[in-house]
Amino acid sequence: MSARTHLAVGQEAIEAKGWYGAHRYLILRRASQVFFLLLFLLGPWFGIWWVTGNLAGSRSFDLLPLTDPLILLQSVVAGHLPGLTALIGAAIVVAAYALIGGRVYCSWVCPINPVTDAAHWLHDKLGLPKGWQPKRATRYWILGTVLAVSALTGTIAWELLNPITMLHRGLVFGMGFAWALVAAVFLFDLVVSRRGWCGHLCPVSAFYGLLGVKSLLRVSAVNRAACDDCMDCFAVCPENQVISPALRGKPGQSPVILSPDCTNCGRCIDVCSVDVFAFTHRFDTRVTETPAAGRTEQTAA
Repeated sequence: MSARTHLAVGQEAIEAKGWYGAHRYLILRRASQVFFLLLFLLGPWFGIWWVTGNLAGSRSFDLLPLTDPLILLQSVVAGHLPGLTALIGAAIVVAAYALIGGRVYCSWVCPINPVTDAAHWLHDKLGLPKGWQPKRATRYWILGTVLAVSALTGTIAWELLNPITMLHRGLVFGMGFAWALVAAVFLFDLVVSRRGWCGHLCPVSAFYGLLGVKSLLRVSAVNRAACDDCMDCFAVCPENQVISPALRGKPGQSPVILSPDCTNCGRCIDVCSVDVFAFTHRFDTRVTETPAAGRTEQTAA
């Protein structure tokens, strides 16, 4: 057993790239999440109305409309005819996430992501068991149920329970049921199901995954021959089932992570001390055939 197996997850990357280099995309994601949240809070908190609304629907500088396409879809099946502004706003969002990857929303925009990440961090620190793991298809069934309930009730059903909306309401209007729902998500991921909410249940996650199924922005295991089997990428990835096909692919197989489950969070890039992973586009099938030094030595031995 090599000495590296005794190191904490990401420690080798810190030693190789420095603390910032091993947390670069994590820091950028947190900055992005705070930025988008503050845009919506500038008005209610400080009277600076650069952006009005919330992540469900907004207008920036009284000019640019943005509409959550899942909200629009619920509205349509509920029997409400959307206005032109809502259609334009949804079209802009669909085009953006279809290009950069739908689940980029989950890791770079969604304000619930830090909540579930904190639950996962504490889960690991406490050494809690993995817990109940619903099938990943469950979130698609929930998405279908949300649309069905919207159609039957004539309402935008998910907004009554959406933790994202509830968090925003809690920050604007104060504590209450909104915070209880956010706390419930935290506790669910902490003690019931490790990474269960985003990966298995959230219908927003399911919808944006479908939206970005053919997106251009991807992570590639371009330098997979250098992999030293430290397993840190699997430890930090919120959807670690997407890594193996790209990382363990046979010669000639694409190193690009094409699964719509990938959130493009970049943590695999951060924690890899030998720089196996990199951001690229879905058509970049280049592979660097340079084995890791440690692996070369083991093979020679």
